[in-house]
Amino acid sequence: MMNGKVHILKSDADAPQRFTYPFCYNPHPLCLAAAEEVRHYLSSRTEWQPELARGKMLGVLVVQEGESRGFLSAFSGTLDGQTQHEYFVPPVYDLMEPGCHFQQEQERISAINCQIEELRGRIVPSNIAAEAEQAICLARERMQQAKAQRDALRSTLSEDELKQHQADLVRQSQFLKAELKRTKAFWAQKVQEAEKPNEALRRQIEFLQTERQARSQALQQWLFDQISFLNARGERRGVRDIFEPAVPPSGAGDCCGPKLLQYAYMHNLRPLCMAEFWVGASPRDEIRTDGNFYPACRSKCLPILTFMMEGLEVDENPLQHYEEALEAKLRIIYQGRDYVIVSKPSGMLSVPGRSGIPSVLSLIKTRFPQASGPMIVHRLDMDTSGLMAIALTDEAYHRLQNLFANRQVEKTYLALLQKPMQEGQEGTISLPLCPDYADRPRQRVDYERGHRAITRYRVLRNTGGHALVAMQPETGRTHQLRVHCAHTQGLNNPIVGDRLYGTPDRRLMLHAWRLCLMDMRFQDDWQEQ
Repeated sequence: MMNGKVHILKSDADAPQRFTYPFCYNPHPLCLAAAEEVRHYLSSRTEWQPELARGKMLGVLVVQEGESRGFLSAFSGTLDGQTQHEYFVPPVYDLMEPGCHFQQEQERISAINCQIEELRGRIVPSNIAAEAEQAICLARERMQQAKAQRDALRSTLSEDELKQHQADLVRQSQFLKAELKRTKAFWAQKVQEAEKPNEALRRQIEFLQTERQARSQALQQWLFDQISFLNARGERRGVRDIFEPAVPPSGAGDCCGPKLLQYAYMHNLRPLCMAEFWVGASPRDEIRTDGNFYPACRSKCLPILTFMMEGLEVDENPLQHYEEALEAKLRIIYQGRDYVIVSKPSGMLSVPGRSGIPSVLSLIKTRFPQASGPMIVHRLDMDTSGLMAIALTDEAYHRLQNLFANRQVEKTYLALLQKPMQEGQEGTISLPLCPDYADRPRQRVDYERGHRAITRYRVLRNTGGHALVAMQPETGRTHQLRVHCAHTQGLNNPIVGDRLYGTPDRRLMLHAWRLCLMDMRFQDDWQEQ
């Protein structure tokens, strides 16, 4: 091949008939071979090792040029502080090109940041606000203590004595309320006087902050106008049009997939298959495993790659072929007067989604047409199997919901983990979670913005080289058990088949095993699904 970005591929595997569906796939043997070539190349670049050790997403695209076959490679974001390196395809739009408008405007914004910090350094700190708060608190305490004394006095006086002292007690109350008001006004005046020297500085800071925001927004809009993508038909579409009516997210097009396809189309290379893989350690707030392959992110890449793959024959989304099989696998474990306990199969949604695939809610509505109310009291992830409680009346829904909200329901899950563990080991995992907005539906550990998430666990036994663990979530965060198992600060042992936080397999080996509510205990032993 004449193109310098296309590398020799050492593999005799047959080419796939269709292009990879990038959001759910098993890497093709050609992609596996290409990824090994990339890893071998990276091992020779000693200057990159510190950054690669911290973790980086890379991608490969196997392409055809005439009778020859090779592969392209890309990295997400930057590598060694640069957007371009000889071995990898360039970005769709290079923000780091020296002297470009983006760099010039970034320098102006950086200069504004420096001005703001310099002005903040000139603000004279004052303890007057703390003094004011302390004085007001003391005045409020005096008023509360006096009220308590008046209340105590009233309880000891007779009715006639109370009438005699009532006017004095009222005057004392009114005086103390007025005194508190005077104290607040006095200290407000002192705080205002103390802050006068800083007012001009704060006005300058606010002006610069407004200018910075305007420049940043204008620069982002300008950048959107520069970025466009090609598809296999040779059509070009701007990033604004692709995401319309939504606003494109920051960094749209900077992931591996768009870079690879854009380069292939621009150089008349026919895409055959594609894959993305992680190199290095997992980030502190995400779950990535060195050497694992991952689907393209949805928040940035789904709209872009959907357009870019137009004109290619693409594998079908394997998640769209569950309807008949799933419907047959939904089992009713218990049927009461106003609620039922069902066993949900792996791969079924708890509530309807955009795909139209049957959900627990839609199927139960079909089986119980007389049911009313919201019905779904709690949910299981699509990939998780096991027990769910479904209300058939509005009254039962609120009764069951209160039980879950007040933690009067005991839930126990079984999880089969990738690696064996010490039998009998038990403990508690506490890692706060929040959505990874850049890569939904993944969750991330975040100690600043995350919600409290606690799980108790016990290793039951080892089987087939895996640990079978019983897990009891004290909170009900999205993907809580999956993240708590996989994260390095949790068990550091992903659940078998976890395509988001571990390694894809036939299914996610997580099962809602036991459910105890209203003095009743339900158990659904693990079945092949």
